[in-house]
Amino acid sequence: MTPDPELLRERAASALLAARDRTRLLTTCVEEPDLVAQHSPLMSPLVWDLAHIGNQEEQWLLRTVGGRDALRPNIDSVYDAFEHPRARRPSLPLLAPGEAHGYVAEVRGRVLDILEHAPLHGTPLLDSGFAFGMIAQHEQQHDETMLITHQLRTGPPVLTEEEPPPSSDDVLPAEVLVPGGPFTMGTSTEPWALDNERPAHHRLVPSFLIDTTPVSNGAYQRFIEAGGYEEARWWAPEGWAQVQEHALRAPLFWKRDGGQWLRRRFGVTEPVPPDEPVLHVSWYEADAYARWAGRRLPTESEWEKAARHDPAAGRSRRYPWGDEDPTPAHANLGQRHLRPAPVGSYPDGQSPLGVRQLMGDVWEWTASDFLPYPGFAAFPYREYSEVFFGDEYKVLRGGSFAVAPVACRGTFRNWDLPIRRQIFSGFRTARDADPAAGA
Repeated sequence: MTPDPELLRERAASALLAARDRTRLLTTCVEEPDLVAQHSPLMSPLVWDLAHIGNQEEQWLLRTVGGRDALRPNIDSVYDAFEHPRARRPSLPLLAPGEAHGYVAEVRGRVLDILEHAPLHGTPLLDSGFAFGMIAQHEQQHDETMLITHQLRTGPPVLTEEEPPPSSDDVLPAEVLVPGGPFTMGTSTEPWALDNERPAHHRLVPSFLIDTTPVSNGAYQRFIEAGGYEEARWWAPEGWAQVQEHALRAPLFWKRDGGQWLRRRFGVTEPVPPDEPVLHVSWYEADAYARWAGRRLPTESEWEKAARHDPAAGRSRRYPWGDEDPTPAHANLGQRHLRPAPVGSYPDGQSPLGVRQLMGDVWEWTASDFLPYPGFAAFPYREYSEVFFGDEYKVLRGGSFAVAPVACRGTFRNWDLPIRRQIFSGFRTARDADPAAGA
């Protein structure tokens, strides 16, 4: 059945406009000096992200889809993410904040005109409005990056959002058994899925047990208090080298004050809440905690099976709760809150087996390297995924409170270097099950 083109246009326009509302918030809540400053060598100046968003939209939607002449071809190189590492971007001839805002607005106005008339079928780039969905996801991904920059900047708070809902009163088991057997991983049908999510394929996963919720701050504090950062036996050699070189003793943004741990969160210093998922930990820290706890990180295929597989129906869902798009009752997504919800929240979003908070709150490190699926084909450009494949990057799954629903699915794959801590990353642990369990 061919999708209704008007519904596709409405969906694409809504996704683009939602992304732009968020971009506008993140780039107008601070004064010009904060827009042009580099708040960390790990991140770009906010004004670079802003104009890069417009430049990608111009290249793909104005020029490629719309066949229009380039508005500002002279800036393509400046905003090429692969040509210029983040640490060097402040030295580039960047558009000033006013110019950047004007540029992205002009591009967007022309794109919405193209969207009204573009055929949303006929080529892989146009089918189901893929190109428009790709650009909406790209903008939201940079919005998450800019939110990370806001967390890194010093100064008074400029962002405020409502608090997440409290945890449910349910008494939850510590872990859930995921029965062994095959399941369908990835997708061949999700219209806006990116290339590394494709194609759907069968995986055989032995039985395993996985934490019902992400690891909490309180649980992680017990690892710290037990000397977790002082004993090399828990750490991969590269992770232990990081601990020693940088004198790591706790997650990023934590500090000890007398008898309690404090954290800095978007300009506010506050006690670390023990019932929230731990945040801003590297893969090495997650891996060390898991070893200390006598467990391990789940593989990527284990994580996806726990999140998507419906044993009763014998199929994989789009999301843990089913096939319908996320709502505020399902998950903490879209910068609706500026923190993770307490562990055990969102019972409406749990998987068929009862695993909670697999979507939103914190990105979850997995044990897996970022590798292509069998039958992978780069689309529409190699630099989105293919150039990152290998053992250098680890996979994260599930999204965080900073991830927009358009860029978060049960199949969505994120990746980063295992040393990274500025990202909104947490984890849950797993362990092997008795081979006779639930085959």
